[in-house]
Amino acid sequence: MGYAAVLGEALVDLLDGECGGAPVYRQAVGGGPLNVAVGVARLGGQVQFLGSLGDDVLADRIRALLAGAGVGLAGTVTVTAPTTLAVATYAGPEPDFRFYGDPPSYGLLTADDLDVALVEGADVLYCGSIVLLQPATLAASRRAWSLAGGLRVLDPNVRPRLLDGPEALGRLREVVAEFAAGAHLVKLSRADAELLYPGEPVEGVAAYLRELGAATVVLTLGADGAVVAPADADPVRVPAPTVRAVDATGAGDSVMAALVADLLRDGEPGDPAGWHERVAYALRVAAVVCESPGGAVAMPTRAHVHSRFPS
Repeated sequence: MGYAAVLGEALVDLLDGECGGAPVYRQAVGGGPLNVAVGVARLGGQVQFLGSLGDDVLADRIRALLAGAGVGLAGTVTVTAPTTLAVATYAGPEPDFRFYGDPPSYGLLTADDLDVALVEGADVLYCGSIVLLQPATLAASRRAWSLAGGLRVLDPNVRPRLLDGPEALGRLREVVAEFAAGAHLVKLSRADAELLYPGEPVEGVAAYLRELGAATVVLTLGADGAVVAPADADPVRVPAPTVRAVDATGAGDSVMAALVADLLRDGEPGDPAGWHERVAYALRVAAVVCESPGGAVAMPTRAHVHSRFPS
């Protein structure tokens, strides 16, 4: 088995809650790509994280969590900046994030900082999320995308509060189209699709991304499961298992992690039915994540998933 290279952000989430009736914020290491990296490792895959980390004690905690999960850190760089904080509040299971830190510690990996050997040697390269909004890390992502010798996967993971008006949204839409054109797999959420392509049905969004050049598109729908559009096949809906969601933080990232881990283990499926099975398994992984609080710390092992869903 080879390894995946995950390029993106790592930061610290402050999760809204209470203790003894008083409001508190619980600290958790987070960032969508970090969650993906940890999820791949927990599911038995080898993975290297590429990104910029701050120079403070919070960054040390990020490094410790990644190393403890078995994620390689050779592709990370240390920058002179405090670790970015993402404050999360909840109106339901889905968190709403506001980001604090200027410059953002996660957005300072440059194209020159990129570990070219790690990228070229990876069987799977993940790019996406909010680093695509930062000039330096966008340039690094573009360079990695062009150098990748393995499968390329994209997850836009859009955060509306980081988009400063319609022009910023338009630029992000162009970046997503650019990366999707060379992607073997694009995964996005229904919220991503509604923001990027308002008014379009999810099957239409999947078909559009396929037309741009993406080989396979997976669009997650929360409790309603997912739409999967494999190469040369019509979009199909895959149901999700019914669970009592405690915290949806990292659920979409766990779908991406499961798909990447299976790409590492078995390569691309040979037919649409294989993709349907892969997505069904990824939705079971996400269901396990939703039953526990936290993002990265909730990522399950294969044994845990099998124990929860024996069939």
